[in-house]
Amino acid sequence: MSYREHPVGSQLGRWVECVWTRTGGERPDGYERIVPDGCMDLIWSDSAGVTAVGPNTTAFMAPLPPAGSVIGVRLHPGAAPPLFGVPAPALRDGRLPAEELWGDAGAWLAEAVAGAPSGDAERARLLLEFLAVRARRAAEPDPLVRAAAGRLHRAPVTDVASELAVSERHLRRLVSAEVGYGPKRLGRVLRLRRALAQVRGGVDLAEVAHAGGYADQAHFTNDCRALAGVAPGRFLQDAAGAIGQHPGHDRNGKAGMGDRVRARRGGGDRVL
Repeated sequence: MSYREHPVGSQLGRWVECVWTRTGGERPDGYERIVPDGCMDLIWSDSAGVTAVGPNTTAFMAPLPPAGSVIGVRLHPGAAPPLFGVPAPALRDGRLPAEELWGDAGAWLAEAVAGAPSGDAERARLLLEFLAVRARRAAEPDPLVRAAAGRLHRAPVTDVASELAVSERHLRRLVSAEVGYGPKRLGRVLRLRRALAQVRGGVDLAEVAHAGGYADQAHFTNDCRALAGVAPGRFLQDAAGAIGQHPGHDRNGKAGMGDRVRARRGGGDRVL
């Protein structure tokens, strides 16, 4: 499996973290483990077309056949709701086809991306151009959410609220509404994301645990199991394609996401 990230221009930099591509490898089951990162994505794949993917609270297994490819635009934590036009909690742990989310405009996007003549680069360009058009009439991402996301991996919610001169209650309500879950879980997710990046870079697990602010290596391992579904060592093996996984946790299998989004638009209860 090959995974690459590509920077975006300044026009979308306030919303978009990167464009990424993932191509199939030699995994025996054709699935890859996707670990939560606090972000929402706009993704194209052969199997699902163009989909808006919400913030996941735990890892899930995504299909990736050996000859397949997936292209995605990853948005900063809290930046997607103004562009997607849907509250983040409505997409928590789920996904929604572009045509259901944006009607005719989404159907056009799905058709255009699927028929792109130049492959992945052209598909990425189309996804970015679509978001750029929406960005011109969308509200700016809340800077407080971006500031909180830059701190929560290293500090508890109480300290972050104090640094940002807001109440804990306000911070919890804001992050929950814009990210899809509360600041405590977001902090755990972001801390694990940084820790696993170090593990992939060859840093010793005990050193990673200490640098990440975990109480000890056991704490790091337990949190990794809770969020990623496996211990750090197993995660590395999976990422390298050394161990097959059961496809039973593929988030493509989530049902009822359209109903959840429509309920939110109609003023229904927040989905948690």
